[in-house]
Amino acid sequence: MAKVARLPKIDRFADAETRVRAPRLRTRYYAFLSYSHRDKELAEWLHRELEHFRVPRTLAGKLTANGVVPHRLMPIFRDERDLSAGGEIGDEIKAALAASQFLIVLCSPTAAKSRWTNTEIESFKRTRPEGCVLAAVVAGEPFASEIPGREDEECFPPALRFKYTRRGHQTAKRAEPLAADFRDSGEGHRTAFLKLVAGMLGVGLDELVQREQTRRHRSLAWLAAASLAGMAVTSTLAVTAIDARDAARDQRRQAESLVAFMVGDLKDKLEPIGRLDALDGVGARVLQYYSKQDTADLSDAGLLQRSRALSITAQVADSRGDYATATRLYRQAMGGTAEAVRRNPRDPQRLFDHAQNAFYIGDLARRRGNIDEAETYYREYKRLADAMVAIDPNSIKWRMEVLYANENLAIALKAKRRFAEAARLFGATLGPLQSFIAIDPHKSEYQQALINILGWFADSESALGHLDSAIAARQKQISILDQRVAETSSDVGLQERLVPAHEGLGILLTARGQVDQGIAEYRLAIAQGNALLAIEASNSEWRDELANTQLQLASSLLARGNTAEAREQAQAGCNVANALNTRGPNVVRWRTLQTLCLSVRARLALASGALPSALAFAGQALSSARSERSGDAITDRYSIAAAARLLGDIRQRAGDSKGAAAAWTDGLAQLPAKAAERPAEMNERAELLQRAGRDAEARAASAPLRSMGYHALS
Repeated sequence: MAKVARLPKIDRFADAETRVRAPRLRTRYYAFLSYSHRDKELAEWLHRELEHFRVPRTLAGKLTANGVVPHRLMPIFRDERDLSAGGEIGDEIKAALAASQFLIVLCSPTAAKSRWTNTEIESFKRTRPEGCVLAAVVAGEPFASEIPGREDEECFPPALRFKYTRRGHQTAKRAEPLAADFRDSGEGHRTAFLKLVAGMLGVGLDELVQREQTRRHRSLAWLAAASLAGMAVTSTLAVTAIDARDAARDQRRQAESLVAFMVGDLKDKLEPIGRLDALDGVGARVLQYYSKQDTADLSDAGLLQRSRALSITAQVADSRGDYATATRLYRQAMGGTAEAVRRNPRDPQRLFDHAQNAFYIGDLARRRGNIDEAETYYREYKRLADAMVAIDPNSIKWRMEVLYANENLAIALKAKRRFAEAARLFGATLGPLQSFIAIDPHKSEYQQALINILGWFADSESALGHLDSAIAARQKQISILDQRVAETSSDVGLQERLVPAHEGLGILLTARGQVDQGIAEYRLAIAQGNALLAIEASNSEWRDELANTQLQLASSLLARGNTAEAREQAQAGCNVANALNTRGPNVVRWRTLQTLCLSVRARLALASGALPSALAFAGQALSSARSERSGDAITDRYSIAAAARLLGDIRQRAGDSKGAAAAWTDGLAQLPAKAAERPAEMNERAELLQRAGRDAEARAASAPLRSMGYHALS
């Protein structure tokens, strides 16, 4: 769905040759309406609405990139003859096109095949190559002609799909006209209409919608006053009541259309810029609107919009680290979508909305360490995705949901240490996803899905010890991200993915023994993380990722002997770790971050010879590790073992051999007898066995690490 953008400034001086040849026409038109005769009914409605539309007084006279905003959008030219007739367009039409500031094209499969409509667009673009063409999508799909098997769905005429040079010649470059979706499945006629108006005026759609909403509220107030007066002075109470009821219904429909815009287009515009306060405001305003209505009496559309608003506020709470509030809000949203599905279980869009809430509840459970609960909701998401495809097997959108569901199940399998199964499932999603990208390479959704799966696949391959495969996946992920960020530099959703991607590659390169290259990747991640926090400092996810990378960098710098910078990075990371744990002491990742912080501080103190401080920090790290509850008891035990080994090493340095042996024995006792181990965990076992003097067992434990090319940092 196209977003509102300011059109380029209008070139009010057409090509000299064109001006000489075009017949003189006294009337100047605000817009020329081009359409196929089969779309005549909507064309008549749109013509009428445009000419009757009154620009809000606060906007009229304002100077925008499109010139001075007028009070009225008139006159609008519409050729009322039979547009199915053959032949070339006449002089009158050419003159009207030359005298029109904008061209509005009603787009449908019929219009896409109409020679007349295409000729009108060509004629207009030759005098307006910079733009000023707006599309009203009535039916079909824009650029479907580029998708094999869906060519008949194309709704854009050929001349609309390509850019023109300043000399009026068509190029091979794809055009992206401002488009408003008038389809039944689109954004609603009123919202689509306002999008066209905003494009012509050169103002933001949200600004116009706010003015429209204010005007309608004022109209409602006058209507209410008139109704009260009528009750006192007229005997036609029944008629007045019926009229008021009908008007109220109309107003409610229009209000819900604006609400649909807020939870749809406006939310999509705000989300990429990463402003949590703006997103929170959208959700709060919508919920305030619905708070005055009985949920049981809500229409199907109202029920779904209320659920979407709850999801928006849940998303903001999640980003701020308030997992309890986020889960509660997503559960409320899921209650609404469940009722919507009950009302119509054969509507795949309702199943889709319901599935999103199931995913987010599961994802929050995973991040809190409740892996079994996460898997339950992921499987519900998979069931709903399969149901969508069963209803409409030709929909790529629903088939993508199945791929997402498989990805989520693979994440749960990975969390349960079923690494080989997870890697196979992640790998199995890559083929179909790359096929979808080949069909529609411009679809950003597919590219973003590929970015995510490559990251998860890299982690699974790393857990299996396939370091080269994992490094290749991370490098491909970063390459795609860099390209996408260069194309859409304002999308923070893409920028934030660069932080864990560079950090993950840094960890892998360090494990491969390429410490300096790993340090370079950590620095890239930190630079990106700081840029994000300059946009929204309260985003706890961004702060968490940045702090973790800073602590990883500190460890690598310490191994390279750069103690001064290591201390600086550790201090920055620990400040965030302390703040997050004070705010949410039960959040798994934050407790793990705190353990890492204390371990790095212990190593720094040991490197500087401050043994009492090193012992204190190591003891605190061990206590912190014992309090971790990741949902994977095996992971928690390895964390304790690593902290115990560090404490033993420091005690040994302090001359306490007996205390060191006790710590190492404690660490060995934590290790499970049989478990699927990651390379770092294999190394932990080998190190503890060596310290315990069990050299043969240590060599046996180290053998797989040598074969996979793993190098321990310390």
